[in-house]
Amino acid sequence: MSSEARAADRQNPERAGERLVADRKVRAVAQAGSFGTEYAWAGSVPTFVTFERGVLSAQADTRAGVTVERFPFEKLEAWRDWDVARTEAPLALLATSRVIYDPTGHYGRIQRTLWNLSASQRAAHRAELLRGAQDALSAARAAHTGPGHGVQEQLLALADAREIALTLLYPALLTWLHLWPEFEIRLPHAWRSAAGLRFPKAVYRLEALYAFGGEDEARRVLLATRGLGLVEQERRARAAFQAGYYDGAVRFLRDEAARTHREDLRRWMNLTPARREKLGTLMGVTRAPLGPAALRLAQELLEAVQEGE
Repeated sequence: MSSEARAADRQNPERAGERLVADRKVRAVAQAGSFGTEYAWAGSVPTFVTFERGVLSAQADTRAGVTVERFPFEKLEAWRDWDVARTEAPLALLATSRVIYDPTGHYGRIQRTLWNLSASQRAAHRAELLRGAQDALSAARAAHTGPGHGVQEQLLALADAREIALTLLYPALLTWLHLWPEFEIRLPHAWRSAAGLRFPKAVYRLEALYAFGGEDEARRVLLATRGLGLVEQERRARAAFQAGYYDGAVRFLRDEAARTHREDLRRWMNLTPARREKLGTLMGVTRAPLGPAALRLAQELLEAVQEGE
């Protein structure tokens, strides 16, 4: 096979799936995300989920534009048990992926378990997520509010409030509908579609934490990535912008800036004015609630999720 043919083979998601199925170490394969579905768009990333012998812990790698999420083979059996899965499995990823190779049938059993939870099981899972969110909010208040705290603590509180909202409260909200969240770059559009009409108070507060501003804000945020080492994130966000997913681009870059530049947020007063301006734009400091206000808004979101409002 020529080098050109090998390159084409690497870039073909169908062939990537075929290679995974043919690998003797791989015991189950599924495709995740919107690529290859009716909801695919220009920024869809071909993503596969595998369970493999010899893999000791969860790992992800992206090559030639294809992402593979790998898990230990032993988890394929362990995660059939809901009590085990809910504490350690990537539930949404497993529930929403599309199985293409499952000789043991275990992957299918995991999915049936997740999609057939009883109302009481979902309520218990929601309560567990809400407890985790409440504990995290209490910890954030203790760390980032009170006498002697300055601008950096206000920014860290905002970052923590957003993370709690996204990773705990949004999944908890969807338990009311027996849905599992997606975490593509188009996420704000997905949560509006899934929960916006049913739970307006919760979705309003979730959006207020991100301070969306449509096309103009997305353009400002994209420009602010320059010089901050966010090349890949900017590329993905620009694809979303060009497709019209302006709030998706903003949400993604706000969260990525907080994740990759948390140390800069801690050292805020030691940064150059230019770097502070760029990070401030990425975080949305002139638009979003800061410090105690951000944590208070996240608390209101928690209460709205708890009440199903």
